[in-house]
Amino acid sequence: MKTTIETLHKKIYIEQPLIHCITNQVVANFQANGLLALGASPVMADAVEEAAEMTSKADCTVLNIGTLKKQTVEAMLLAGKSANDCGVPVVLDPVGAGATAFRKNSVLRILDEVQLSLIRCNVGELMAIGNVNWKAKGVDSGDGDADIETVAKQVASKHQCIVAVTGSTDIVTNGVDTHFISGGDPIMTRVTGMGCLLSAVTGSFLAVAHENQLLAVASALTFYKSAGEKAASIANGTGDFAFLFLNALGKQALCTQMEGVLK
Repeated sequence: MKTTIETLHKKIYIEQPLIHCITNQVVANFQANGLLALGASPVMADAVEEAAEMTSKADCTVLNIGTLKKQTVEAMLLAGKSANDCGVPVVLDPVGAGATAFRKNSVLRILDEVQLSLIRCNVGELMAIGNVNWKAKGVDSGDGDADIETVAKQVASKHQCIVAVTGSTDIVTNGVDTHFISGGDPIMTRVTGMGCLLSAVTGSFLAVAHENQLLAVASALTFYKSAGEKAASIANGTGDFAFLFLNALGKQALCTQMEGVLK
């Protein structure tokens, strides 16, 4: 696992994949800086007039519904279909998918019209996509009684993609094989954009992994948790954690100590 992470991270630095992010206005700057720290090349083009063309030049497309508008949905659909035509990965981050009917319907439309490579979500968002009864507020994970792994496998199988459900222990599945990834630090949940950046980081790993996509996603999540642990170990609070985390994304090129655990 450590060797795979090292290999993929080095490939990102060498290939500098272009990651097209149609993302939300709250996190765009943090997401772009995180991709640059990782070694990737970010572009944020959300205009309907250019979304498909930009995607045709990219190595991965990341769709994030955090601050959703009708025009954004149309741009996402155009970008996703263009990515499918070009054979490049598409990552969906269904932020707060169950918070409103507009969000859920937009996500369901994307799932219906675009072949995704990865859905990167929290538990609440997973349950909204899986149409499972769950108590969630806004973009929070919420609470419920459903078995998370089972629902993740069902969603992955239905949509023929990888599902990564992130939390204190991440669950990554393609509907058949499943990885559980522990690690990280609680401070990661108190910085806006950490999940959004994670979706883009997984997209970068997918962009340079031309074979085992499931292992690439698991590697990205393990890498991300380890970076969080390193930044948290020297941070005094959420303010300096954010920029220390960006440093950790770059300084981990050799991945000398991977704290995430795959089971």
